[in-house]
Amino acid sequence: MKSNYKKIGDFIELVDKRNKDLAINLLLGLSVSKEFIPSVANTIGTNMKNYKIIRKGQFACSVMQVRRDKKMPVALLQDFEEAIISQAYPVFQIKDETILLPEYLMMWFTRSEFDREACFHAVGGVRGSLDWEDFLNMELPVPSIEKQNEIVKEYNTVVNRIKLNEQINQKLEETARAHYKNLVKENQCKEYLLKDLCSFQEGYVNPSQKIPNYFNGNVKWLRANDVNGGFILDSSRTLTKEGFESAGASALLFAPQTIVITKSGTIGRLGILGDYMCGNRAVINIKPKENHNLPFIFFSLKFNYNNLVDLAVGSAQKNLYVPILATMRIQVPSKEKLTSFYLIAKNILKAMELQTKEIQKLNELKDLLLSKMTKVEA
Repeated sequence: MKSNYKKIGDFIELVDKRNKDLAINLLLGLSVSKEFIPSVANTIGTNMKNYKIIRKGQFACSVMQVRRDKKMPVALLQDFEEAIISQAYPVFQIKDETILLPEYLMMWFTRSEFDREACFHAVGGVRGSLDWEDFLNMELPVPSIEKQNEIVKEYNTVVNRIKLNEQINQKLEETARAHYKNLVKENQCKEYLLKDLCSFQEGYVNPSQKIPNYFNGNVKWLRANDVNGGFILDSSRTLTKEGFESAGASALLFAPQTIVITKSGTIGRLGILGDYMCGNRAVINIKPKENHNLPFIFFSLKFNYNNLVDLAVGSAQKNLYVPILATMRIQVPSKEKLTSFYLIAKNILKAMELQTKEIQKLNELKDLLLSKMTKVEA
């Protein structure tokens, strides 16, 4: 252990304030991505007096199911002055912020290595809960408060740039959606079936596919969680070239500049591939028969999201099947109007792709800054 490593328990204390007078009605939940989110719990008939109060600068966490989820949900409240959360979540705060900054501690909690250590200690019960004492005994480096401020400032600069790029992408998409809405609203359109305009692929159907020659390293394996609504440049899992080729019937390669859509779980999430990726059975690959139609098809599907969801069938778990998706009806304007939309939308998509590439680089820098925390000297 390095000399500046200290136990988390040396710096934090539990806080247990309840909403007894019902003065606070903002109810938040806690996600595995370590963020506070609006609660979707049904609170009708629930006694809100027992809910815990959390205030700005305080943390909430969950020590349940850590091993199952391979993450410890923990978040620092920064966006609200106060809120209420489930009484199942421990709430804690820094004892002395002149010694340890809340933002610095949250950075440490964000590290994947922290989650791996929490998972290692989480042995309680079938789902693997983390004992509170084990959490307190976990350690982190605590440099001088001046050094902490420097680290937090550098990290926040990167995080804020990521948020700005995400906002720019959102504005670009809104612009394209507005153009699409005007396109189909103000022009006489003919109705087509999606299968008239596109071909479809699903994972796990090709027994003899070979990897493209240009691959030198690993093949990106596309999962449903990788489909994020925009350009997809990376995936959460990779296969070696040998692993891909030995997968045989278990692998199907999707080409870049094609559309993917989630078919189960959270149905209807869309994305455009920025690279070759290996198909997962939870996604459908959609390739426009004419390449210049990709922007139109992509924003048509985005604009008609509710229709996509309604096409899913099943009792226990709904699925969006290709034969049904292929019958989705699309309003298509004249060729001249399509060309006009393409010229606008392709530039918007190119700008979104560039922003996404920058976000990817910034996330790599963010991870690097987090990894360097272990090497910080006092």
